[in-house]
Amino acid sequence: MSAEPGVRLRQAVLVARELAPVSQHLRAELGLGEPFADPGVGAFGLENAVYAIGDGFLEVVSPTQPGTTAGRYLNRRGDGGYMLIFQFADLDAARGRAAALGMRTVWQVDLDDISGTHLHPADTGGAIVSLDRADPPGSWRWGGPEWTGKTGAGARGRLAGVTVAMNDPAAALPRWAELLGVEPDGDRLELDGSYVRFERADGERLAEIHVELPGRDETLTLGGARFRLTPA
Repeated sequence: MSAEPGVRLRQAVLVARELAPVSQHLRAELGLGEPFADPGVGAFGLENAVYAIGDGFLEVVSPTQPGTTAGRYLNRRGDGGYMLIFQFADLDAARGRAAALGMRTVWQVDLDDISGTHLHPADTGGAIVSLDRADPPGSWRWGGPEWTGKTGAGARGRLAGVTVAMNDPAAALPRWAELLGVEPDGDRLELDGSYVRFERADGERLAEIHVELPGRDETLTLGGARFRLTPA
């Protein structure tokens, strides 16, 4: 992977009614290190646990108050896949594509070392999508102090890709492709070192997280989401 990729999947997020048991199960099954609890998510009425795996991230969020977007999602669908965070070399271009597609921004921040842009889930479908930038590219403030302005060290393994369940994947695929600035390849969007795949299902959600992990070749359910583990 190049030092400054065009677009890559940097973080996948689960939502859970209870943070601790899901977070602990994820950590134990995948051999993850100590999580980072980001106080900033309190602004959304959430608490979280963020785990570094390779130079990517897995996060679990849970509501701490009524009336949150996460809480409404849980009421509809229960624990499971929730959000995808993509990192761009050219964030301005990505934001421009989102605007041209009529995708609404519900939250945006621009800091010296990182920027984030949450899109309205009704406009993307399947999962909440965030368009982000990190400077330097290997850093990731959302992962905690060890990743703020620098590249930290994650647990062994790699976030390889995700599968998003859609009511109409044939319609969703080109829309996501235009947003991310890549060409469709069958039922997939190939990113730098990762991918997004689409499958048909009743009810839209982040259905599967693919993690490459030494010595593992199995599929299991963690936090209501399907995890496909393949050898690194």
